[in-house]
Amino acid sequence: MQCFVKMLVLAAGPVLAGPVLAENAVGENGFTISNSVEVSAEPAAVWALPTKPQEYWNPDHGYSGDAANFSMTLEPGGCFCERLGPDGFVEHMRVVMVVPNQMLRLSGALGPLQSEGLAGHLTWTLKPREGGGTIIEQSYVAGGHMKFPLDMIAPAVDGVLGEQLTRLAVRVDAGE
Repeated sequence: MQCFVKMLVLAAGPVLAGPVLAENAVGENGFTISNSVEVSAEPAAVWALPTKPQEYWNPDHGYSGDAANFSMTLEPGGCFCERLGPDGFVEHMRVVMVVPNQMLRLSGALGPLQSEGLAGHLTWTLKPREGGGTIIEQSYVAGGHMKFPLDMIAPAVDGVLGEQLTRLAVRVDAGE
C-alpha cells in the first residue's frame, strides 16, 4: 500500500508542460486513458523512441530510480523491463504487437496495478500529420478486479502516462 501512495503522490506532482490532449473514461470494472500529442518529426523518425524507455521514462515512476535500468525488447513476448540491482528485475509490460513506424502494443498492469487482478494494454500509435509531422496517440485500457477505487487510481495512471508522453514528445522535438 505504501508503494501505491508513493505512486499517487508522484503522479500528482509537477508534470512537464506540453500539448497533451486527454480523453479518459472510468467504468465499474476498468478504465481507459487516451492521450495524444503532435510533434514535428515524421513517423519513421519518431518510431524508435517509444521503444527506448530509458531515453524518456521518468525514473521516479520506476522501482530502481535510474532510467538507465529501463529497456524494451522488440520481439514477440519481448519485455519492457527494469533492472533492480545485479540479480533483480521487474517486468512492467510485455510486447504483444509491433507494426514498425505505426504502432506498438504492450500488455501488462503498470506500477501499483501489477499486484491487482487487472489486465492492461498500452498502445502507442503514430499517424502522419497533414502538412508534416506526427500525431502520437497513447491509449491504456485496464480492467478486472482491484482493491483501490478506480476513480482514484485512473487519474494517477493518467498523470504518469501523460507525463511519459510529454517527455517523449519533448525528446523527439529536441532531437531534430
